[in-house]
Amino acid sequence: MTIGRTLSTVAIVVAVCGAAAAREEDVLDPKQIDARIRKHRTAEATLTVTDKAGKPVSNAPVTVRQVRHKFLFGCNAYMLGGCRKGELERAYRKRFAELLNFATLPFYWGGYERAEGKPDRKRLAEMAAWCRTQGIRTKGHPLCWHETSPRWLAGKSAEQVEAAQWGRITREAKDFAGKIDTWDVVNEAVVMPGHQGGRNPIAKLCKRLGQVGLVKQAFDRARRANPSATLLLNDFVTDEKYAKLLRGCLDAGVTIDVIGIQSHMHRRYWGAAKAWRVCERFAKFKKPLHFTELTILSGAAKTDDDWHRRRTDWHSTPEGEKRQARNVEQLYRVLFSHPAVEAVTWWDFADLGAWQGAPAGLVRKDMTPKPAYAALKKLIKGEWWTGELSLTTDAAGEVRFRGYLGAYRLTAAKASADFSLDRAGKCELTVKAK
Repeated sequence: MTIGRTLSTVAIVVAVCGAAAAREEDVLDPKQIDARIRKHRTAEATLTVTDKAGKPVSNAPVTVRQVRHKFLFGCNAYMLGGCRKGELERAYRKRFAELLNFATLPFYWGGYERAEGKPDRKRLAEMAAWCRTQGIRTKGHPLCWHETSPRWLAGKSAEQVEAAQWGRITREAKDFAGKIDTWDVVNEAVVMPGHQGGRNPIAKLCKRLGQVGLVKQAFDRARRANPSATLLLNDFVTDEKYAKLLRGCLDAGVTIDVIGIQSHMHRRYWGAAKAWRVCERFAKFKKPLHFTELTILSGAAKTDDDWHRRRTDWHSTPEGEKRQARNVEQLYRVLFSHPAVEAVTWWDFADLGAWQGAPAGLVRKDMTPKPAYAALKKLIKGEWWTGELSLTTDAAGEVRFRGYLGAYRLTAAKASADFSLDRAGKCELTVKAK
């Protein structure tokens, strides 16, 4: 395990940290980023190792190794089962599982239920099941979004549209409880009322109920359908308009568990400073932050305003891939260091099937890894990973080490035990080897 490694240089701008303005050099200084990672992402553990009878295992060699991060390093997994060629599918799954522990699965209403009453439940259940076999947590995206209304919804009355939307939320949250327990409940509510000039069925519903009213009713249904679920409000708007909506929702009693932040950088790379400012803007709500849709290109920047056209001439380049890797490392370091951030989800995993045909993947169309994939793996499974530690218990059966938060396995002789480091700081645990 390596902690305190020298970081690459990051951009410097004024940032606000807590109640007082911190000097820009301090907030984004590599040493300060490292210090925050150590403070917020590791635990100083003292383990008391016992045998089956509860007797301390004294003066004995043990090994400790991390098996999963607590922090959610994710990506959408939309190409699961859709790579057409077997070798591409196998490579997609292998690369995905080797790097990530969190997957977003597609529940766009228009695609999920093309014919009314006939949801694509089997395919999504298979995707979720594969993720479970790999120890990958899943999230459904989204339950309510104006952009993907099914065509059959257009001919219905306002009352019928509302009933269908609430029924859809209840059905999915209930059907997948225990398989998918994290949901983007409402997507892009900031701009929802004006979509298609307000003529869209869900936009009309949003205008009638108001943004806060729609969000509240959607969350209430999702909560009743799966009380233990983690529920997100998600948006690409990262300015005060989103903050105002969040404040209105929380004041109205909406049970938002997590604030979702999209960060598609098709036009330009944000830089570390903007990412930090966005984190600070939304951390004030005292809710965990998930960067739900993060894109950094390995090719030319987007120059048009059409977000729905799929291009076939948008390619990854060697120079772009090097730049993407540098930007990925810089941004992930800053996000991993912010105490409010609990998850970062990349968008998309492969150039094959990527949104808009963009060179957005961590791997290419043939599933070979780009430098960005290697850079992330070096962080997630290298620098930020507690490798196998060979330790020896003392007379009281204790061992001490510092490790990154997550799930672990301890092995002593022929016995073993699983345990977790869930909170940063000092941690004392008794581990019974069986």
